[in-house]
Amino acid sequence: MFDLNGKRVWVAGHRGMVGQGILRALQKEGCADVLTVPRTELDLRDRAAVKAWIEANKPDIIFVAAARVGGILANDTYPSEFLFDNIEIETAIIRGAFEAGVERLVFLGSSCIYPKHAPQPMHEDALLTGPLEPTNEWYAIAKIAGIKMCQALKKQYGARYISVMPTNLYGPGDNFDLQSSHVIPALMRKAHEAKLTGADHMMLWGSGTPRREFMHVDDCASGILYAAKYYDEFEHLNIGVGEDVTIREVAEIVMDVVGYEGRLELDSSKPDGTPRKLMDASRLMALGWRPQIGLRDGLKSTYEWFVEHHTAVA
Repeated sequence: MFDLNGKRVWVAGHRGMVGQGILRALQKEGCADVLTVPRTELDLRDRAAVKAWIEANKPDIIFVAAARVGGILANDTYPSEFLFDNIEIETAIIRGAFEAGVERLVFLGSSCIYPKHAPQPMHEDALLTGPLEPTNEWYAIAKIAGIKMCQALKKQYGARYISVMPTNLYGPGDNFDLQSSHVIPALMRKAHEAKLTGADHMMLWGSGTPRREFMHVDDCASGILYAAKYYDEFEHLNIGVGEDVTIREVAEIVMDVVGYEGRLELDSSKPDGTPRKLMDASRLMALGWRPQIGLRDGLKSTYEWFVEHHTAVA
């Protein structure tokens, strides 16, 4: 076990949705010595600067939640940035942490690391067993590289560095920009704007048939902290809820939560992405962790947060 009490904790990427979730979870845990640094003060792609910052601030544990992220459109449009920026961030933090003698590190990956047609639910062993989904392979390859960095340091030097792979996340702090957001915030904003304008329909990309697993970010953060305390194996670790829904089903729940009564139309000219993504989180659950937030309740609280914080469109 790694006891977080009394430890100095750095949350890299603290302004992102997952980083904010980890900060809330650490506060609940009673961790008082938590470090953050804005990107205006530290470029996480700069290896020398990151190493110097770590050496100066001396964290005991680092949560690597920093990443360049986005949905299908963003991944497909900016493959170079998604590949290079993420590899540079991971290298700077993970190698810098090891060279500075940081005791513990938790690297956050993504469910997109698994092959497009991986057996469902996706077990950790499915990694590198088949081709990736082409629309986000750049991001996936960068995340796989982060996993292997942690494993290499563990194998060669015994570093207590682990990787966790969350499923699709949503919640407060999400990105609601239609050009770069993931499916739930995009649907929520579309439904909200359709409601405000009185539109008789809203568009859904693709066929609506792909199945996805969705987890509230606060559930994910609790799973990450649980893994930090109780998991110390070589293999990466999935974090999920164990249930999935179709994209059409989640769109209909979002419309209901938002209070939009128009019809849903499908744009079949747009890509579906991976047919199904459901995580096998049995390894983490066997350690005693369980998610607590149901999909409808989570979407309801997320919409309330969206309305409160996005006044320009609310």
